[in-house]
Amino acid sequence: MHPQIVQLGPGACPICGMALEPMDVFAEVEADPEYDSMRRRFWVSTALSLPLLLLAMFGESLGLHLAPAALHWIELVLATPVVLWGGKPFFQRFWASLVNRSANMFTLIGLGTGAAYLDSLVATVYPQIFPASFRDMHGAVPVYFEAAAVITTLVLLGQVLELRARQRTSGAIRALLDLTPAQAHRISTDGTEADVSLSDVQRGDLLRVRPGESVPVDGTIREGASAVDESMVTGEAMPVEKSPGDTVIGGTLNASGSFVMEAERVGGETMLAQIVKLVSEAQRSRAPMQRLADKVAGYFVPAVIATAVLAFVGWLFFGPEPRFAHALVAAVSVLIIACPCALGLATPMSIMVAVGRGAHAGVLIRNAEALETLAKVDTLVVDKTGTLTEGKPRVTSIYVFADSALSKEALLSLAAGVERSSEHPLARAIVLAAEQAQVPIANASEFRATAGGGVAGRVAGKAVLAGTKSFLQSRGVDLSQNNLPKLTEPNSSPATLVYVAVEGRLAGVFLLSDQIKPSTPEALRALRSEGIRVVMVTGDRQETARKVAGELEIEDVHAEIQPQQKAEILKRFREQGRVVAMAGDGINDAPALAAADVGIAMGTGTDVAIESAGITLVKGDLRGIVRARRLSRATIRNIRQNLAFAFLYNTLGIPIAAGVLYPIFGWLLSPMLASAAMSFSSVSVIANALRLRKAPL
Repeated sequence: MHPQIVQLGPGACPICGMALEPMDVFAEVEADPEYDSMRRRFWVSTALSLPLLLLAMFGESLGLHLAPAALHWIELVLATPVVLWGGKPFFQRFWASLVNRSANMFTLIGLGTGAAYLDSLVATVYPQIFPASFRDMHGAVPVYFEAAAVITTLVLLGQVLELRARQRTSGAIRALLDLTPAQAHRISTDGTEADVSLSDVQRGDLLRVRPGESVPVDGTIREGASAVDESMVTGEAMPVEKSPGDTVIGGTLNASGSFVMEAERVGGETMLAQIVKLVSEAQRSRAPMQRLADKVAGYFVPAVIATAVLAFVGWLFFGPEPRFAHALVAAVSVLIIACPCALGLATPMSIMVAVGRGAHAGVLIRNAEALETLAKVDTLVVDKTGTLTEGKPRVTSIYVFADSALSKEALLSLAAGVERSSEHPLARAIVLAAEQAQVPIANASEFRATAGGGVAGRVAGKAVLAGTKSFLQSRGVDLSQNNLPKLTEPNSSPATLVYVAVEGRLAGVFLLSDQIKPSTPEALRALRSEGIRVVMVTGDRQETARKVAGELEIEDVHAEIQPQQKAEILKRFREQGRVVAMAGDGINDAPALAAADVGIAMGTGTDVAIESAGITLVKGDLRGIVRARRLSRATIRNIRQNLAFAFLYNTLGIPIAAGVLYPIFGWLLSPMLASAAMSFSSVSVIANALRLRKAPL
C-alpha cells in the first residue's frame, strides 16, 4: 500500500489496490470485516468454480451429452456469481484505478476477467452475431466462463492469504503491548497503596513493583533493589542489578526483589510504546518491488487497451464482412491473450516454490520482497544475544582459592545448594551446572535472599554466601587479599561474576557468560567470502561485546545500544547506499528488523521478532543466511526468466491477436486459440518455477 493514503476504517489503497495497513494497533483483537468478506467470497467461488472447470474441460468425458447451447447456459449460471459477486471487490478496484489514472494489477485482473466473461456472455445470449469461422464443429461459439471464474477464485485466495498475514502481524504488535501490566500499584501521599489502571498513571506517581511483576512504565527506582530482566528491550542476556537512582523500563520483568519507582514516561512516551510505533510505521512502508510492478503495469495496461481499441477500429472499418463481429472478436482476443495469468504467475509461482524449498533447508520466507532483496545485501547487522550467541547464561569457569581447602566439585555443590532456593537466572545457571556435573546438591536451611545482592544460607552445616562483590563485603567477607585473580576484576572480564564465601572466607568465583553458537564462526566466514560486511549492534556491555566480536573477528561493533538507536544505525548504513540485512531474535530487535532492507529473525527468538522479519531461520543458525542468499539468487534468476517469457509471449501474442498477420498470411487468432495460448504460457511459467525445487543450497 501507499503510506500516504489515510482513511477511517479498513479498505483498499486507491493507487495500488492493496489492503490498507492500520496506523494504530490496540491490545484487544479487532474484527477485520475485509478478511471475513474475502474469505466468504473465496469459499463460495471455489464451490462454484470447481464444477464449472470440470464441466468445461471434461464434460464429454464424464458422459454429459448436452447441447452446446445448454452447456453454455449452465456455465453462465455457475460463473455469474463468481465473477460478479466474488470478483466485485476487484472490479471496484479496477474502476478506482481508472478513476485515479493509476494502472495496477487489479486493472489487468478486471480487464482479463471482464473481457472473458462479457465475450462468453454475448456468445451465450447472442451467438448469431459471431461469424461461422469462429464456431466449433458443433456450430457453437467458444466461451471462457471457466477462465474468468478460476482467475477470480485464485485472486481471492491471494487476498485471503495476504489479509491473514496482516492479522498475524497485528497480533505480534499486540504481544508487545501485552508486556505491560493492566494495572499498577500506586502509593499515595499518606503511604497507602491502591491498584489503578495503567492509563491513570501520571508522571511523578510512586509505584511499587513486586517480585515476578512487569514494570508498568519507564521511571527511576527510589526505594529497594532488585535484579531486572531487560532482555526483551535491551538485549542484555543477564539480569541487571537495580538500586535507588537506577532507571527501569516499562515492560521489563522484575526478577527478584520489591522496589518503589517514580513514573517518568507514561503512555505513548514509554520505550515500549515507541518500539510499537516504529514497527507499525515500518510495516506500512512500501517495498521497492511493489513500486516496480505497478510501474510496469502502468505502461503495460494502457498499451493493451490501446491495442484492443485499435484492433476493433481497424477491423470495423477495414475488415471483411461481418465487420462488427470480426472487430469484436479481435478486440476480445487481444484482451484475453493479455490476461495477467503469465505475468501474475511469474513471480508468485517462483516465490511459492522457493518458500517450500527454503522450508526444507530451515529458512522460512515471509514475503517476496525480502527474498528478492536478500540477493543484493552487502551489509549484515547482527544482534549478539541469541543471534551470535545462545542467549542463555551458563557457568563457563569456576575459580577456587587455594586457602579454601575445597575442591571445585565441593564448591559447586555448596553454591548450587544455596542458589537452588533462588529464582534468579544466574542462580538457575549455577544449579544447572551442578546437575550437569552430577555433583550432589544439598538443601539449604536459614535461606535468605537480598534483592540486587545475593543469597545466604547453611548447606551441609556450613554458612554459604553467594552474590556480588559488594554483597559479600557487606557481610564482612575480606576481598582485599593480593592473590585475588585479575580475571575476577569486573573491568577486565566481560563475564558476570558470582562470588562465593564459605564460613565467612572467600572460597571462589563463578564466571557466567553467554556462549557463542558453534555454527556462528563458520557462517560468518562464509558470509565474508561473499563480500558481506558484518556489523554487531547489541544492548550488551562494551566489554562483553568486544570479547565476542574479537573471537568472531568482527571489527565494527556498536554496544550498549537502545532499540531506537539500532534502527538509526541501519538508517545511516542505508543512506550510505548500502543494502542492509538485520539479524536478531528479541523484541528489542523488532524495530531494526522491520526497518532493514531485509529482516532476518532467529526461529528460537520471540514471536514479535519473527513477525517483524521477512525471513526466519528455524534453527537460529546463521548458516541459514548463506542458504537463503543462494536460494534468493536462484529465485531471482527464475523470476527474470518467467517475466522475460511472459513479456515475450505478450509481445508476440497481442499483435497476432490484433490481426497484424491477416493481410500477409490470412491468419486471424480466434479467442479460443488465444485462451489456449494463455493457458500454455501459464503452464510454461509453472514448469520453469518448479525447477527451483532442485536448486542447490
